[in-house]
Amino acid sequence: MDVSLAGISSLLSTNLNKDELFAKARQARFEHFGNEVFAYGFNYFSTYCSNHCSFCYYQSDNAHTIRYRNSTEQVVEDARRLADSGVHLIDLTMGEDPYYQQHIERLADLIQSVKSATGLPVMISPGVLEAWQLRLLKEAGATWLALYQETFDKAAFERLRICQSFEARLRVKEEAIKAGLLVEEGLLTGWGDSCEDAAASILAINSTHPTQVRAMSFVPQPGTPLESWPAADSERELLIIALLRLLYPHKLIPASLDVEGPKGLEDRLNAGANVITSLIPPQSGLVGVASRDDIKDGGRSLPQIQTILDNAGLKLASSAGYQAYIQAALDEHVRFGRADTETSPTDFCAREHAKVW
Repeated sequence: MDVSLAGISSLLSTNLNKDELFAKARQARFEHFGNEVFAYGFNYFSTYCSNHCSFCYYQSDNAHTIRYRNSTEQVVEDARRLADSGVHLIDLTMGEDPYYQQHIERLADLIQSVKSATGLPVMISPGVLEAWQLRLLKEAGATWLALYQETFDKAAFERLRICQSFEARLRVKEEAIKAGLLVEEGLLTGWGDSCEDAAASILAINSTHPTQVRAMSFVPQPGTPLESWPAADSERELLIIALLRLLYPHKLIPASLDVEGPKGLEDRLNAGANVITSLIPPQSGLVGVASRDDIKDGGRSLPQIQTILDNAGLKLASSAGYQAYIQAALDEHVRFGRADTETSPTDFCAREHAKVW
């Protein structure tokens, strides 16, 4: 496989031999993870946000959005339900809510309560924070920081994340790793990005030294600047998942339920993903980022997707297996001084390419 910008762009644009590409991605996954996948429970506890992202339903100017900020008791109860269902991690998701950002001790207390109640690793997505705030959240029990760049083209970033700093968002991920947190990075595709744009971001994504890398298709949302843009074809997302698996075979790669719900899960697993994200307990009142109509009846609960796992020849990993993976990832950050800043994204891709092909 040609891991140059032109080579990856060509794979994205032609869709030639995609079944072969997916098969090789599954083989790479098997070599590093066997037939086991991980599952993340999704707890969207605050839909308030101070940002004006052009693609997001929860951006601050959207009059359509239902705003809520769940109590600590409700967040903990939802987390317990998720833990009881068998997930490996609690994903505490929020907008960049000033209630927590300006009083970071509130978020630290919430993390501590969830960690104490479930015993599970916790992922947080509080947005752009200072280094001392990240250290506080780590001390409170957080394991992961999710902070998506969406694109590594600065001009495109400024169209998607209006009035936000490209450099500041990169800096936070560097500081998070120094604080001892694992990082999830993410790309958005189908919002008008070309194959060349997507290819460049695939090659650059490792520059933030993430342990988990996500691709998600754009879904137009009412009340946003991009509401009239056509919905993305999920085929591009599937190709990106496969390419991420082949370029970074040892990383965690989500199959998100937030775009197409359960009906799109098997395709994402067959493209090489090994983490099921956005699992939500039924009748919880929680919402998802893009797809919100399959939650109430339990369509996004762990028991409901078991058949999909069986069809894909996969099974849930043990909790101990997940803990071992994240501990190894944390140890690797320590071994290499938190982040190997001497390695360029392109050099890393070439090295990983040699391991697989």
